[in-house]
Amino acid sequence: MEHFLFKQLAFVRGQTFKAMEGVSEEIADRIPEGFRNSIRWNLGHIYVVLERFAFLHANLPLLLPEGFKERFESGTSPLTSQVSFPAPSLQQLETLLKDQQERIREALAPRIHEQISPPYTTSAGMTLGSIDQFLSFNLYHEGMHLNAIKNYKRLL
Repeated sequence: MEHFLFKQLAFVRGQTFKAMEGVSEEIADRIPEGFRNSIRWNLGHIYVVLERFAFLHANLPLLLPEGFKERFESGTSPLTSQVSFPAPSLQQLETLLKDQQERIREALAPRIHEQISPPYTTSAGMTLGSIDQFLSFNLYHEGMHLNAIKNYKRLL
């Protein structure tokens, strides 16, 4: 039987896809006044952080297209990043986000309760010590950025 966490991840990711509906390539790059990032940045950031949470700490290879780390990692911003690689299209981001879910399920379902050493403390101060803790924390992280995307859509 599938671990409930994978159903939660799929649900949250489905909400992210709903939030992408109606977003044009032009709108995806606009940054609302007073903010540092765009809808495209938030989508890429969701991808990069879950890639790290799911695979890096489990000692598995990450699938990060060229320029993603420099463009979408924590602390980056389209306002300050100098990336020579073209930004991914919304379709490319959507495909990566969809495929990521299946890769995580296949690679980590048999290892869901495996401990991670050393534990990792997030920028929010939460210490994560197992694969299921990393995936569970991602629900919070993606939810924050999903809310940002929804707010940006209203503002733009």
